Amino acid sequence: MEPVVRPPVPSKQSLSAEHWAAAALDALAHGGLDAVAVEPLARALGVTKGSFYWHYPNRDALLQAALTLWEQRESAAVIARAEQEATPLERMLTLFRELANTDVRTEKLLLALSGSEHPLVRAAAQRVSACWRGYLQDCYRALGYGEEQAAHSATFAFCIFMGTVRMRRDDPAALPAGGQFNDYLRFLIRTLLPGTRTAPSEQGA
Repeated sequence: MEPVVRPPVPSKQSLSAEHWAAAALDALAHGGLDAVAVEPLARALGVTKGSFYWHYPNRDALLQAALTLWEQRESAAVIARAEQEATPLERMLTLFRELANTDVRTEKLLLALSGSEHPLVRAAAQRVSACWRGYLQDCYRALGYGEEQAAHSATFAFCIFMGTVRMRRDDPAALPAGGQFNDYLRFLIRTLLPGTRTAPSEQGA
């Protein structure tokens, strides 16, 4: 019988700070803020607490790194993908589809972070909200909306997104599933983008 070859346990040098930040995000998604603790995270990563202190002076520093990673993944990266589209309408359609199809982990994180009273978490959640609303406002403005109308429309769109996320948690049966969800998404897009012609790519929503 061949011996079982186990992957080497990362040392405090080879385990990066981002590994710890990503593990903290997983803990947040599944257990909330209280789950971000050094000892259980070290066990999950298969290292000692010494690895943590190699990268971070304290828990708040880890939490801040995790929040920064979350902001990059959930705001900057998604917006960057939308920015690859040629027109404001296509960018918004891409963005709405991405937001409508967020996975369960992302939604759990969003709900856990948006509902927290911890000052670091609350500040990060506010930055993400402002980032989304600011980008949507820019897109609405590029479509010809006035400043006030663009701001109101961006806030309305973000509120619909957050409401849908909460509905998926609190009463998932109330939302359509399968092909009917695509019909629901098209309805949302028509509601959020009144008076615009439907882009061809929306047909695959």
